[in-house]
Amino acid sequence: MAREPLPVGTWGKITSRAVKWNDDGRASRYEARAKFRDLDGRTRPVAKWGDTASQAENRLRGVLKARQRVGDAGELTSSDRVSAAAELYMAEVRDLVDQDVLSPGTYDTYRYQYDKNLEPRIGSLRLIEAGTPRCSDVIKAIRDEVGSASAKTCKSILTGTFALAVTHGALSANPVREVKIRATSKKRLPRALEADEREQWFELMRQDERAVRADLIDLSKFMIATGERIGESLAVTWRDLDRETGEIDCSHQIQRIKGRGLIRRRVKSSAGDRIIGLPPWAREMLLARWTPGTDLDAPIFPASNGGFRDPHNVQKALRNARRPVGGQRRQELGRTLRDHRRTAGFTQNEVVAKLNWRKTRISLIETGRVRLTAEEAVSLAETYRLSRTNRAALLELTELAGMRSLADELEWVTAHVFRKTTATILEGAGQTPRQVADQLGHAQTSTTVDDYFGRRRRNPEAAGHLEAALRHIHEEDCEASAEPEI
Repeated sequence: MAREPLPVGTWGKITSRAVKWNDDGRASRYEARAKFRDLDGRTRPVAKWGDTASQAENRLRGVLKARQRVGDAGELTSSDRVSAAAELYMAEVRDLVDQDVLSPGTYDTYRYQYDKNLEPRIGSLRLIEAGTPRCSDVIKAIRDEVGSASAKTCKSILTGTFALAVTHGALSANPVREVKIRATSKKRLPRALEADEREQWFELMRQDERAVRADLIDLSKFMIATGERIGESLAVTWRDLDRETGEIDCSHQIQRIKGRGLIRRRVKSSAGDRIIGLPPWAREMLLARWTPGTDLDAPIFPASNGGFRDPHNVQKALRNARRPVGGQRRQELGRTLRDHRRTAGFTQNEVVAKLNWRKTRISLIETGRVRLTAEEAVSLAETYRLSRTNRAALLELTELAGMRSLADELEWVTAHVFRKTTATILEGAGQTPRQVADQLGHAQTSTTVDDYFGRRRRNPEAAGHLEAALRHIHEEDCEASAEPEI
């Protein structure tokens, strides 16, 4: 007698087995498997992996439960709330993350944006009530109150949520499909470091002891030499470097995942999984860092404990490098303001709360890391209730300390600017957009051209070609106009 099939939306017995062993012969990787009967009646194997058998089994149970919830989504009706459909969609996203189709950061971003911006605005509505005009109003409100980037992410979440509702019969059409997001300001043109600015940047790094200790000089040069993202650069190990040919295997990235810490994982796209050839000077720089006997799995740019560095910490170090301790007058101004604040009996937090400034503003001013405007100086003088003499002295010192420094000129530089600098250098040397896109790991050349070529003059050779084609016609007209009238 044939065995009874599994009920739809359920799974059978979960089994686990070791699939990888370390050098000591101990199991280091486990696989958990089970059969799941999908909504179409077909039974399919589902597997997950982990460092221990229990970890693999727990991950598998999570995937099976999410799959079960998605299977139950057919019960969605037009009277269900948007929040119910959204949770089903988030379960699908979580499943794709577990399958390594999407980055863990994608789920974290979607979860944060939904909880903060979408759920309070639209989560309690019924699906049938969330028409195109209402969805458009929600997205526009997020754009105006939070920003265009958050609005785009929220639109993607709503698009997936309502697509799921359509798939399972709760709605006949996706109301978000016709929603348009129009930026409230002109798109900022990509900007890269020009030749003189590159010289200034590295001079700034050499002058800042903290930048030297943070190993920002070699890291900045490496990022420009390769065009790698900061997470990719920090993930490169000595095993990824061919010391003979100077080629780098760019296949991993470092990410901080909520609840898991720093994770080294493969890049999310096939275009990003690439081999990059180093210029000879960059190969020499890395070989100078190499010490015989170094663990090949150790990062080339390690943290102080020898492990992988956190991209967020490196970005913070770069921000500090852009605003190092200023000149003598700026430091004197900072000390003066600190003394006035303490005399007035305020803490830094109390001052920023009173003036509604960013909470780090007073700290940056008192350490000479940012320029103080005349308006800010007047606000502080009023807050500290300075005498007329002290107020005049403060405004005079503010004016003297307001002269722009090299760090002020480079305050726009971020880690991603190095990547745009690579693209602009290669484009200026005559490489095609496809070649530059391959270097950066872009699947589409349009991304490279529109967002990474840091130039305002899009076709510098066009003027020469048009000159050759029309110069003789122009000269003929000039000669004709120069002839005297008879």
